[in-house]
Amino acid sequence: MNQRTIRSTVTFSHPFVLSGYDDELPAGGYGVIVEEELLQGLSFEAYRRTATYLLTGGQPGRGGTIEMRLVDPMDLEAALLRDHALSGGSPAGASSPE
Repeated sequence: MNQRTIRSTVTFSHPFVLSGYDDELPAGGYGVIVEEELLQGLSFEAYRRTATYLLTGGQPGRGGTIEMRLVDPMDLEAALLRDHALSGGSPAGASSPE
């Protein structure tokens, strides 16, 4: 089975929470990892998302423990939309490939 991994970054302007986790995460940039698998038997190339992870913890340039939190992509999008609504401007969380 062929798989691929897509990395991007999201930025939150305000502290936020995600479903399934009790703690509030601080504002800032977070890595996102999306894993996808190639769908077999099609006449064109298509992938299906199998997992989405939000990277938390650690400090840029200083190391530390990084946690890969399995998240529902819809919950992540909802958190970004809430953050956008609090900011009153363009979505700060727009993804950018790494």
